[in-house]
Amino acid sequence: MRVVIAEDSVLLREGIARILTDAGLAVVGLAADVSSVVAAARAASPDVVIVDIRMPPSFTDEGLRAVDLLRAEHGPGLGILVLSQHLEPRFALDLVTGAGGGLGYLLKERVADLEDFVDAIRRVGRGGSIVDPAIVRELLAWRARDVAGRITDRERETLALMAEGRSNSAIAARMGIGPKTVETHVNAIFSKLGLEPTGDDNRRVLAVLSFLGETKAEPAAD
Repeated sequence: MRVVIAEDSVLLREGIARILTDAGLAVVGLAADVSSVVAAARAASPDVVIVDIRMPPSFTDEGLRAVDLLRAEHGPGLGILVLSQHLEPRFALDLVTGAGGGLGYLLKERVADLEDFVDAIRRVGRGGSIVDPAIVRELLAWRARDVAGRITDRERETLALMAEGRSNSAIAARMGIGPKTVETHVNAIFSKLGLEPTGDDNRRVLAVLSFLGETKAEPAAD
């Protein structure tokens, strides 16, 4: 799998490159801003581009603009994994619910979990969608007085693993429960969210995130 890395921090950029190379992925381009990552993608034809959400010059939403440019030029066949130092759930909704599969959004702290980080890149490269569980929890907190208040703790845990792109069998293994119990949790989640269940992992993640983002409610004041 061929990967381009766009990250303004030299240490983090080189560190990610070393991690991916050691894992057997081919790092075919390095970039520090929007124009250079677009140029690198044109030159290298990667399978996945890793993009920092805040890059020069303003360090605000350059990563989102890079995603828009890359998607417009290469289409949904190019996997994109967005990294962020901060919890920004709205950006996750804009990214994942608005542009189909092949997209991921993780907090930078996840890079430290090497196996899961590399797995996330491979999933995105295969057309899957992954959102950091911390962001999913934040989205649920936004709706705590509405739908999320009716979801049990075990269903929340199941939903977070669904957002990572996990299959029912993988969720069962992670939670230490049987596949039938996971299926019960998943069906309950869809029922409470008013969504039709589906066996497609990517579509069900997008459906949940789409529903959570419909109201774009603000967090309740403390």
